[in-house]
Amino acid sequence: MTELKTDRFYIGGQWVAPKGHETLDVINPATEEIFASVAMGTTADVDAAVAAAKAAFPAFSRTTKAERLELLAAIRSAYQARYDEMAQAISEEMGAPISLSDRAQAAVGIGHLDGVVKALESFEFDHKNAVGDMILHEPIGVCGFITPWNWPINQIALKVIPALAAGCTMVLKPSELTPMSALLYAEILADAGVPAGVFNLVNGDGPTVGAAISSHPDVAMISFTGSTRAGVEISKAAAATVKRVTLELGGKSPNILLDDCDLDAAVKRGVRHCFQNTGQSCNAPTRMLVPASQYETAMEIAKEAAEATTVGLPSLPGSHIGPLVSQMQYDRVQSLIQVGIEDGARVVAGGLGRPEGFNRGYFCRPTVFGDVTNDMRIAQEEVFGPVLVMIAYQDDADAVRIANDTPYGLAAYIQTGDESRGLAMARDIRAGMVHLNGSDISYGSPFGGYKLSGNGREGGVYGIEDFCEIKAISV
Repeated sequence: MTELKTDRFYIGGQWVAPKGHETLDVINPATEEIFASVAMGTTADVDAAVAAAKAAFPAFSRTTKAERLELLAAIRSAYQARYDEMAQAISEEMGAPISLSDRAQAAVGIGHLDGVVKALESFEFDHKNAVGDMILHEPIGVCGFITPWNWPINQIALKVIPALAAGCTMVLKPSELTPMSALLYAEILADAGVPAGVFNLVNGDGPTVGAAISSHPDVAMISFTGSTRAGVEISKAAAATVKRVTLELGGKSPNILLDDCDLDAAVKRGVRHCFQNTGQSCNAPTRMLVPASQYETAMEIAKEAAEATTVGLPSLPGSHIGPLVSQMQYDRVQSLIQVGIEDGARVVAGGLGRPEGFNRGYFCRPTVFGDVTNDMRIAQEEVFGPVLVMIAYQDDADAVRIANDTPYGLAAYIQTGDESRGLAMARDIRAGMVHLNGSDISYGSPFGGYKLSGNGREGGVYGIEDFCEIKAISV
């Protein structure tokens, strides 16, 4: 892998020295060893990046759809050329097993781009409405992006690509836990010929760089993905300048197993999906809702599936799960497992501590809780680890009530042998995405949620629209 410029920021088309002197070590979560050190930005670095984006906006905002499609095609080629490097970078910095990193973590950088390209090809920036007025979709301006560590390129691509499609310029602050994939992405955009100042990157922490971007008067829009708590703070910081804020936040997604589903297959699929990426996905199906009559059987199946889940080093190929991303995340997951035990939930599988054979690294035992009621903390709070809670319900109406009894509303899952029954229930679920029988939302479809899971939608035409202002012209 090419040595990345960890001591520089990408501003105005150049790799520039930071204005401060702070650095932060990047730790491999499987070994707990430092493998890089990155420069940490200051308010002055943010000012420089925003100024570069502001200067580039007039020319880039006037590019044609054809020119932007050509640019996105160049980005796709440049990304593909460094695909293996991207998979390796993500695996090393956040602990995703290399097979998952290759087939999913890095793959979304291509998938989301293709979804936006398809949407852009038919997107009408100018049209007449039903009463004959001209309606224009114009780029909103300089955008600030603050992205998380759990699916680093997924969230960068879901912001950068539609913003470019709309004609916006931008400043990115990636998570300080996963800066390597972001630095590589900046090199890819430079290789693709993204004009100077259109894309800028400043590494740093939330209280310094994140806050400076959120409150900057020359930033027209903030797009943030991360915790609900941080999303609230970003919204407050942005309020004084009345900028647009879109948020993709937490989740506590229900997985409803109806009494006509294939119970064995549905439980096993649900356990695997909950544990994917070591449970560090905002849309993970972490609450499994099971008919009371099938509850004991389902717990036995879940126990077997959890105990069959292997934990291993990220560097090894295979379908195992890796470590949690950091000591802080490990401690949080352990504390919530302890809370579940203290609240009276039954440990069906897993529990506290590292898996057998591990004495270092942020590895966690795949854990299933039974005898859970929906008012328990482990049923209401996002654990963000390989922890599944199983809840019994009485009938379909009770299942919907429990599913909706959460402050979140990102995703929901329904398993049924009757598609029409599943579709009818999906309409009653208060969530931005509902998946039937193991299906997934396609690239280009809207990603986002209700309630404390955020606002705005990412991907495809909806992602492009989020980066546009609407102007009406009467003649």
